[in-house]
Amino acid sequence: MAKSESNVDRIYQALRRMAADFAFKPDARINESALAAQLNASRTPIREALNRLVAEGFLTFHSGRGFFCRSLSPERVMDLYEARVAVETEAVRLACERGSDEAIAALARTLEAVAPDYIPAADAEALLALDEAYHTQLCQLSGNAELCRMLDNLNDRIRYLRLIDLRRLRETAPDGQSMVSAHRRIVDAVSRHDAEEATAQMRSHIERRREGATQAVRDAFAQLYVPDL
Repeated sequence: MAKSESNVDRIYQALRRMAADFAFKPDARINESALAAQLNASRTPIREALNRLVAEGFLTFHSGRGFFCRSLSPERVMDLYEARVAVETEAVRLACERGSDEAIAALARTLEAVAPDYIPAADAEALLALDEAYHTQLCQLSGNAELCRMLDNLNDRIRYLRLIDLRRLRETAPDGQSMVSAHRRIVDAVSRHDAEEATAQMRSHIERRREGATQAVRDAFAQLYVPDL
């Protein structure tokens, strides 16, 4: 049984990464037989993993037609960013109430330790990993595991677009410090247990990046549908 569960988890993780990275084109039908051959697996664990991804919002299922990749549209992306604002502003509000001074100070030290890595020459994936780690650690200060679980899901569902947005941001913010400056302002408010200021700073930080989401969607389609040469 343990071996079977391990195999299902392996397949699930592989398909989750493929879905997050839009290895399946938006709204495209998923070929289960091809996936089974590609992952050297039977249809049963493939189907189980696909159903989990439907529940998590990475895929959709249409009765009689099968599984499909999720849509990629400005409207859907706005929904995800609005959800992220709701999750992270509540998380930072709770962090102000529940976070210990020691834990908040640890987050501030971590931020300062990695601040020099926020440079234009840094790889976009490395920058995104730093950003997600910061937001995850901040969310953990809320003491609410469900908020952290939801944030993890949202991060995975917008990661592809955020990478595109970060590559563009590196060109428009040569000093590479706009993101870390916003992070400092949030941590400063949390360290003062100022929930109103912390939530305002968090909302502003996320909504500023949301403004580039529409362009990121256009860029994503350009990348996903580049004609074969």
